[in-house]
Amino acid sequence: MKILDRYVVKNFLIGYAIAFCVLIGLRIIIDLFVNLDEFTEHADLSALAVMKNILVFYALNCTLYFREFAGMITVVAASFSFSKMVRSNELVAVMASGVSLKRVIGPIVLLALLLTGVLVIDQEFIIPSLADKLVRSHDDIPGQESYNVWFISDGNGSLICSQKFDAETSTLHKPTIITRRKIANSYIWEVTGRIDAEKAVYNGKNGGWDLINGRFFEKSSTKGVQLKTFYASDITPKEIPIRLKSEHKTLLSWRQLAALATQAEQGKIKDSRELYSQKHFRVTEPIINLVMLMVCLPILVCRDPKSMKSAVTISFAMVGACFVATFICKMIAPEADVSNFYQIGFYAWLPIFIFLPIAFIELDSMKT
Repeated sequence: MKILDRYVVKNFLIGYAIAFCVLIGLRIIIDLFVNLDEFTEHADLSALAVMKNILVFYALNCTLYFREFAGMITVVAASFSFSKMVRSNELVAVMASGVSLKRVIGPIVLLALLLTGVLVIDQEFIIPSLADKLVRSHDDIPGQESYNVWFISDGNGSLICSQKFDAETSTLHKPTIITRRKIANSYIWEVTGRIDAEKAVYNGKNGGWDLINGRFFEKSSTKGVQLKTFYASDITPKEIPIRLKSEHKTLLSWRQLAALATQAEQGKIKDSRELYSQKHFRVTEPIINLVMLMVCLPILVCRDPKSMKSAVTISFAMVGACFVATFICKMIAPEADVSNFYQIGFYAWLPIFIFLPIAFIELDSMKT
């Protein structure tokens, strides 16, 4: 690596660290200011326990905050790096030595690609593994969460209900499982019976739930009540809190979204528009982050320190327009016709279709 590359990389990484701390820290402070009273709702907790709860909560949620601000952090870091070089007239010296300014932005683009890889790892591996912890509310005590379970569909097509799910013991209290079967050549499901039990404890070894005092009531049968001690299901204790949250699909990996999409095709999941939307945006979001960087870089590489303020303003306006366009497409995509899979995908790729040509035009018109 040449001296110039090391210098540009050093400036960018310093700017990235500063932008990361400022943006993520600001996000945490705003959320803490709004929800501080919820952390202190439990009067029996000591001040040390409350502080530990706050630290654990935001340490876990930093994975989500990084996903939200990854693109903006990269743009701010690039602005910091080039602002420093322009203010010191270093780009003029670089051009005088015969080095193209496109060569200068090369290390930043390479680093942005590497950091996009970190974002993908965070989204596909870290967040899904912590999903059951990320869905807890501010006033929940870690390890003592409980939820009401209503009509969660599993891979068998059955609907699981429970008055209380204890996350600490992985136990469903007084569960009711409505068993169903799919009518051939249709999306209609027919109820075949009902399972009631006093408790259902998850058995990870056998891949299902051990039923305590379980009873199966078969529909239209003269056999009466049948005892049942086990129910095989792909629903795990870790998935229950995620399924109960309306935004749970954002915490799933692409592989998990694909599995749910298969269930949607079989008619086990009714509202699949949000699912298909998330599946498309999971692919396009890292690309959009790179496009935002490529849109702002040619504008930031200016030689006159007097024009740096206007360059930063214009670049942030372009990035803001891309960010807003992406947000609008995310709002519109779930409302598209679910029967037309490509229509939902169009909205996911639309920001790239709009702003990627703009980035190429700006790069081509750079005065290097």
